[in-house]
Amino acid sequence: MIKKILLLSFVFFQYISYAQTEHAWIYLADKENVDASIQNPITILTQKAIDRKSTHNVIIDERDVPVNENYILQLKQQVGIEVKAKSKWFNAVHVIGLEDDINALSSLSFVDHIDFADKSLNSESRMAAANNKFEVEETLVDFVYGDTQNQVEMINVDKLHLDDFTGEGITIAVLDAGFPNVNTMGAFQRLRDNDDLLGGYDFVDRVANPYAFTGNTHGTKVLSDMAGFIQDMFVGTAPDASYYVFRTEDAGSETPVEESYWVEAAERADSLGVDIINSSLGYRVYTNGNYTHLPEDLDGNTTFITKGANIANEKGILVVTSAGNSGISGVGAPADGTGVLSIGAVDFEGNYASFSSQGSVFQSTQKPDVAARGASTFVINENNAIVNNNGTSFSSPIMAGGIASLWQALPNATNEEIKQYVRMSASQYHTPDFFLGFGIPNLELAYNIGLSLQEDEFFEFNIFPNPVKDVLNIQIPSANEVTSLLIYDILGKAVFQKIMTTHSSTIDTSSMSSGVYIMSLESEKESKTFKFIKS
Repeated sequence: MIKKILLLSFVFFQYISYAQTEHAWIYLADKENVDASIQNPITILTQKAIDRKSTHNVIIDERDVPVNENYILQLKQQVGIEVKAKSKWFNAVHVIGLEDDINALSSLSFVDHIDFADKSLNSESRMAAANNKFEVEETLVDFVYGDTQNQVEMINVDKLHLDDFTGEGITIAVLDAGFPNVNTMGAFQRLRDNDDLLGGYDFVDRVANPYAFTGNTHGTKVLSDMAGFIQDMFVGTAPDASYYVFRTEDAGSETPVEESYWVEAAERADSLGVDIINSSLGYRVYTNGNYTHLPEDLDGNTTFITKGANIANEKGILVVTSAGNSGISGVGAPADGTGVLSIGAVDFEGNYASFSSQGSVFQSTQKPDVAARGASTFVINENNAIVNNNGTSFSSPIMAGGIASLWQALPNATNEEIKQYVRMSASQYHTPDFFLGFGIPNLELAYNIGLSLQEDEFFEFNIFPNPVKDVLNIQIPSANEVTSLLIYDILGKAVFQKIMTTHSSTIDTSSMSSGVYIMSLESEKESKTFKFIKS
């Protein structure tokens, strides 16, 4: 009896100690060799990353410069501090430790400020890191799709495959929970034979082998819906794309550090020149309720992971993420991101799947964006067996792979343009809702839309993206070359005017206040009025 009491006392003491352990981001004051690094970017980025940024007019800036490793070393030497992750985009380091030990870091000259994941511990009310993971489970190309026929044909990516657009030349980073056997199993033999499995990293355990069994097989299944291939039985939506796999999710815990792992992996992906990120993860509620994101935190640009996803988008990466499996409880982070393409789930008939997370008025842009099959989806498990699983975790890679095939077909398009073509092709583009967003895309139509908008002649007025954050694209018919453009605010006051003399133009909206605006386009032959939202 005495031993049992002592054991219980020891367990209780451990629990109290654990409960006092906090997560925090330590934001650093500066970086070293910033100007030299930007002037000589090959020292901080791969050539592929530099080429991608150049192609899409993405500026290499201070955010691309790594965190000062000497600062990290000093943080590791502080009493009671464990460094878990770092972010060059935020110039921040994720640490865990007792509250007093973390606060003591503010005395270091290179520490700018500290942001606790538990909002109540911050001196000011800033965004906190908390989350709820949406882990899911349950040549002329003429593929026999087998079990994947419905989920491939639903978004018409099979039509792109027939034109030999199968993702070749597009690089995808998959951020997930575990990728056991991807380097050995038969379903990815085609991938390996074509040297399209580029490797990866385990950011949770800090090891170079992302293929070890860590208690979760989710990433293997997710990857299969893009890259899996079993002759005449199973074909992913981008079987010829190239892939990095990054483990960022610790399935055995629910702590804010997973957001930091995710951002760190996204930064690695950017440095490697990745085109698309697929993330079948989401965060909203943590085991420690103090870290949980409130509904108003999911506004598209508040949580750490969402802000990181938006930066990835700014860097030219197309970020595709699952909306989540929380139904009416709503999307999590980073699916709420203004720069993220979030994917809801439907069944084999194209009907809304009840578990698929719904958007809400808290998001400043339409969420989810679009939808694909996520109910009873065919996937390949770690035993090389074709099985059915439920979840937006699978609608997301189906769409990400389809987008890779589309982007191969439209190589000069930017990530923002590709997203807009996808939305414009969707089944309810003119009547979006919180269930399916703009609906189920038709990627063959998206391809044709992209071709028409990139040609010299445009057949109708068009603006995109809508909602807009920084740059609004305007297209006018070729017959209406001289067109008067006026923008009014919601009160009817003119806030911008311009004469368009070319088929396409852009407007910098970064200085405009958030809200609803009316755009009037008028030529001698016709006129058109649009309503758009500045996020």
